[in-house]
Amino acid sequence: MGLVQAVVGAVGGVLGDQWKDFYTVPAGLPATAALFAAVPQGTNAGRGSNTSGSTNIITNGSKIIVPEGYGLLLMQDGAITAFVAEPGGYEWRSDDINSKSIFAGDGIVSTFITQSWERFKFGGQPGSQQAAFFVSLKELPENRFGTQSEIYWDDGFLNTQVGAITRGSYTLKIVDPILFVKNFVPAAYLQPGKVFDFTDLDNAAAGQLFNEVVGSLAPAFSLYTNDPSKGNRITKIQQDSLGFAQSLSAAVEQGYQWSSDRGLAIVKTAIVSIEYDANTRELLKTVQRADALSGARGNSNLQASVAQGIQSAGETGGAAGLVGVGMASGMVGGVGALQQPVAPAAPAAEDPVAKLQKAKQMLDLGLITQADYDALKAKALGL
Repeated sequence: MGLVQAVVGAVGGVLGDQWKDFYTVPAGLPATAALFAAVPQGTNAGRGSNTSGSTNIITNGSKIIVPEGYGLLLMQDGAITAFVAEPGGYEWRSDDINSKSIFAGDGIVSTFITQSWERFKFGGQPGSQQAAFFVSLKELPENRFGTQSEIYWDDGFLNTQVGAITRGSYTLKIVDPILFVKNFVPAAYLQPGKVFDFTDLDNAAAGQLFNEVVGSLAPAFSLYTNDPSKGNRITKIQQDSLGFAQSLSAAVEQGYQWSSDRGLAIVKTAIVSIEYDANTRELLKTVQRADALSGARGNSNLQASVAQGIQSAGETGGAAGLVGVGMASGMVGGVGALQQPVAPAAPAAEDPVAKLQKAKQMLDLGLITQADYDALKAKALGL
């Protein structure tokens, strides 16, 4: 009985595999799908009857439609045999006996009888496996990252260690489909009906990528904030999606070789939030105050303070008011002509240790250079 069933299966399979077919993208595909098998159309609007062909055989003369934004990967018996990156319609041609068809001009005897005998040897099944897979060449969105606790990195501008909790997303691109399939995609996804999706929570391979991105965030922040071309400013990260993506991609490549080993690359990032730790927030406030009092804005603030002091002195009157006006006479033109100049008191000698402490604070905040600090130190110590 087994032999009879094998013969019937062999002949029936050969008849079913004689039909040409159209292979295209499966229905209901998610927008984030990265790799999936091409499927035969079989029927269309009630027409056609190619519903009994083998799932792992592509008949000669069949047409495969490659849509925009996708590449076509062909496989024979588990090995990659070809790759097409241009959209359009392509005709399948193979020298494998199981692909031959009388409708493709391959003859009747060599096609039907030989195929039936070969399949009889395998219990009615074809002795080959052929498959066509679509690989997305687009940017694949919705790849998220986030940290549950603070990550720390050395910040070039603040000149100290910085800590923050962050979350966001990035777009991913398959830059080398052959490398991607050979070195990264599990075998379970290289069969009909399976879809490799980086956003699938049940995809263990995608979960590994998430962990590697999180592990690369601290080096990526360090690369960005220590890059002089970025101004060494952490505050620019959220507005510079491409710049931080380059830093994150470089950190991932350095740590895990995504591009060279897996054919993957990070293209763009979107940081949703950065929550700095308490020490970093205090440092950023100090830097903001220093920035606000630097340059022309600082001079404007100083002049406004002097004017307010003169006004207060005039309103107070008496000796205190005269002293206040006298002190301001050297800074505001015309005021000195209204009263006799008051001899300023000799300034008290400032403690050299206090001078050095102030100079060190200014150096740490980036307000003076190391050379400026060394000069102040020498002057304070009388060297």
